[in-house]
Amino acid sequence: MKARLSFTIILLLLGLAPAFAQPHQAHPKAMDEGAFYAETGGASWYGHWHNGMTTANGSSFDPDEFTAAHRSLKFGTIVQVTNLRNHRMVKVRITDRGPHAPGRIIDVSAAAARELGMQHRGLARVRVRAYDYDQFPD
Repeated sequence: MKARLSFTIILLLLGLAPAFAQPHQAHPKAMDEGAFYAETGGASWYGHWHNGMTTANGSSFDPDEFTAAHRSLKFGTIVQVTNLRNHRMVKVRITDRGPHAPGRIIDVSAAAARELGMQHRGLARVRVRAYDYDQFPD
């Protein structure tokens, strides 16, 4: 733990650590009202360079759809992603597996990244919540 903290401090001093370098928190049975899953951590996005490629669930990736990649949530799960910097929210459907970079918990499509206001920065610290269909907030 001490070595990780020292490494993070060095990266921060060098300006190399992203703003979301803090460890993420996962809560399988979330305290968030109505959510069965909630997690905070880093998000990135993928777009046109993946257009037409097959996703892990077998569908064709379209950067203009509101989709995302998550390591463990069931395909088809709809999640609410909130950018913690500007509080913009979007609902996306899990269609792929990832992200594969450490410290990141979700990769969103280009359309979702635009809606979240993170497309130019490329990365954001987000809160991901998954709800049962009948419990999803409006």
